[in-house]
Amino acid sequence: MSRYFPKLVFLLWAYLLIASFLLFYALVLLVLASFQRRDVMSFGFASYYGNHMVLQKSPERAILWGYGNPEGAQVTVYLSGPLKYNSSPVTVENGTWRVTLDPIEAGGPYNVTATLQNSSATLTDVLFGDIWLCGGQSNMYFKTSQIFNASEELSLASKYPHVRPFMVALKTSDTELTDLNGVTLPWSVPTASCVSQFSAVCWLFGRYMYEKLKYPIGLVESCWGGTPVEAWSSSRALQQCGLDQTKKYRSPTDNSVLWNAMIHPLLNMTLKGALWYQGERNTYYHQNKYNCSFPAMIDDWRMAFHLGSGGQTAMDFPFGFVQLSTNIKGSKDDGFPNIRWHQTADKGFVPNSRLQRTFMAVALDLPDETSPYGSIHPRDKQDVAYRLTLGARAVAYNETDVAFLGPFPKQILSTAMHVNITYDQAVAVKSSKDVFEICCSQSQSPCGPKSLWVPAPIIQWAATTVQLAAGVCQATAEVAALRYAWKDWPCDFKACPVYGANTALPAPPFIFNRYQANNYSFWKSFLGGESL
Repeated sequence: MSRYFPKLVFLLWAYLLIASFLLFYALVLLVLASFQRRDVMSFGFASYYGNHMVLQKSPERAILWGYGNPEGAQVTVYLSGPLKYNSSPVTVENGTWRVTLDPIEAGGPYNVTATLQNSSATLTDVLFGDIWLCGGQSNMYFKTSQIFNASEELSLASKYPHVRPFMVALKTSDTELTDLNGVTLPWSVPTASCVSQFSAVCWLFGRYMYEKLKYPIGLVESCWGGTPVEAWSSSRALQQCGLDQTKKYRSPTDNSVLWNAMIHPLLNMTLKGALWYQGERNTYYHQNKYNCSFPAMIDDWRMAFHLGSGGQTAMDFPFGFVQLSTNIKGSKDDGFPNIRWHQTADKGFVPNSRLQRTFMAVALDLPDETSPYGSIHPRDKQDVAYRLTLGARAVAYNETDVAFLGPFPKQILSTAMHVNITYDQAVAVKSSKDVFEICCSQSQSPCGPKSLWVPAPIIQWAATTVQLAAGVCQATAEVAALRYAWKDWPCDFKACPVYGANTALPAPPFIFNRYQANNYSFWKSFLGGESL
């Protein structure tokens, strides 16, 4: 054995020498590659700019930004297309550059080229139009391939080449990011394939709006199923409602983690407006705070996008949302009706004094008991999107002849035997025994969820009024409160009792306590005749 030992040592030594050399060579290549990659990435656009994108049209001014070096170098942006445009040079600061374009009218396509010394980066097939951000949880994330008549809808996708989708990747962060950490769908000319994976509500809204506007629409999807409003809110917004900043950062449900990773990076983008479909998670998480946390999030987004875009995104940009649909038929849990009410800042309708320049699609009459995705995920997103477009046309585009609100009470008259409700518009009424409820009380204390609520059948109705039976209250009690559709699942598909006679829009749910201070002039006792 001693005869072979020197040879073994030599072979082992040679093997180690060769392995060390190969490892060193691999490290050199890795370092060179990283330097090369850093040089390639030293100049370019931020993650959410790309070919086929839509930039915000005039009168707002679109923002372009990206990365560059060396520090202090000059960047100029050029547009070529229907018109020629050269920006004023801007300086690279802290490794980034930013250009605010002059207002550009709707249209295209354009090539957008940014130059820095001997480097350039070009975006092709860029359109100018309106940008809508679509956020929320699973019902906004719900794919176009999952809706009713999905194959028919997807076959239409290629006929709308000027409606362009973009999807933010599902990421969390414990700090506010400057740029996105991932993109699931880059800006795309729509095809059945890409639209099938895109938010149905967002896509349908964009397609329906394009039919009215006839100019490009950019749709930015940034949503995550099962998430509460707190995850999409900044620490500033949470503090407004006495909600502490959690420090776990391990789950997409933690406070601010989706704001940090999926909203904050978009603040430089000039927007037309935002759409929101969320609230299901908050039926059992900070439910009683939602009447603060949701308006606070809207306020904070508006402020942040306005400042982030250098004042180009309006400080009160239009914000549309979907009032919760349904979950469990026959459920007696108050979570869904409470959140529906809180979504309106406890007013019952929007826009209102707390939620200005907002619009709402009522969806409690669109249940889907047999949805293969669970009844909490109704497949009829067409009606949801259509109702959102009505609000957008009225609130965002100032169309004065568009009715977008369902009927809402403007006065309540009560007697010992009846409650008469006068609505703010003509109503179409279907008979109902239990969708209206009253609370009988011998005191003037407010009725709450734990109070005794009894059905108040509809007796008769006229053009703008509905009369309910109230004789169930004992002689020593009176009707102290009234509520409508205050159930998780108040009615079957498009079969609630009250709709607008001229709009076919459902009346939203409401709850009124007779002796609340702001209801004294609204709710009156009536001792005279009781006819409608």
